[in-house]
Amino acid sequence: MKKFVDKTVLMDAESIRRALTRISHEIVEKNKGTDNLLLVGIRTRGVPLAERLADYIGRIEGKRPPVGVLDITLYRDDLSTLSHQPIVRPTELPVDIDGKIVVLTDDVLYTGRTIRAALDALIDMGRPKAIQLAVLIDRGHRELPIRADFVGKNVPTSSKETVSVQLKGTDGTEKVLIRERVDE
Repeated sequence: MKKFVDKTVLMDAESIRRALTRISHEIVEKNKGTDNLLLVGIRTRGVPLAERLADYIGRIEGKRPPVGVLDITLYRDDLSTLSHQPIVRPTELPVDIDGKIVVLTDDVLYTGRTIRAALDALIDMGRPKAIQLAVLIDRGHRELPIRADFVGKNVPTSSKETVSVQLKGTDGTEKVLIRERVDE
């Protein structure tokens, strides 16, 4: 049986806040404001991160961009290994994505497969002007040619480690941990 033990605290609540504030400024700068901007969070932890980014951007620009929720369950390439009856939750996009600049948001970028699935799901819903990627943590180990446009923190990890993002709304605490797999 595989077990994970906490190894290192990478970010606390304050460093998460600072990283998201910086990413918000970078999004506004790269896109020259908020016109046609749509933030889309990948379930589960990408959603509260997208909401926070939208709040910060709203404070910077005086106009909060809309936020959507993307469920990629049916687009995953490992769907058959997850469950015979995967739980599919709704995708909620508040506006049509055609012609929009979509900032896809997730907590951790690892192999790139989650982002590939999200791109497939978005393209099935319309034709955005551009899709950009914002992640809190980029841990490397890419299997696909995918790179984030906005990164909170780059963290080199080993294959025995995982990165655990814990947010108040979903986990009751606010931190990012490196956890190490120990075989029992």
